[in-house]
Amino acid sequence: MIRPGAEDGDMDEAHEINVTPFIDVMLVLTIIFMVAAPLSTVDVPLDLPPSGAAPAERPDIPIFLSLDKALTLHLANEDVPRERLGAALEAATAGDHDTRIFLRADRAVAYGDLMAVMDLLRAAGFFKVALVGLEAVPDGNAP
Repeated sequence: MIRPGAEDGDMDEAHEINVTPFIDVMLVLTIIFMVAAPLSTVDVPLDLPPSGAAPAERPDIPIFLSLDKALTLHLANEDVPRERLGAALEAATAGDHDTRIFLRADRAVAYGDLMAVMDLLRAAGFFKVALVGLEAVPDGNAP
């Protein structure tokens, strides 16, 4: 850019920062985080058993209740004492008892313990429960 009144073709240096690459990088990072955020809804490590059922549609914001092998309940990623489960579910669902609760249990959890948690859900007034498992591999063997 030539400065008005410059002598002998002297040029001024441009002292401006080009922000276009910065904006491009921020836009790409925003898209990556928008895509990746829903994939990391629950971080409670469980060894889920496989299931041969066809996967059902998930709601936009699923409510996961997890039961680990130590029989600790987790609502999303928060530990919940059994006596506070009803109140925690009321808060998480805004009192909507028609909300489906996705129940995840570790493979090591006994059937009786899983049924005890389902009884807690029923006592709290939540009757729509979906059991979560891993998809079976195509040859029919468990992963």
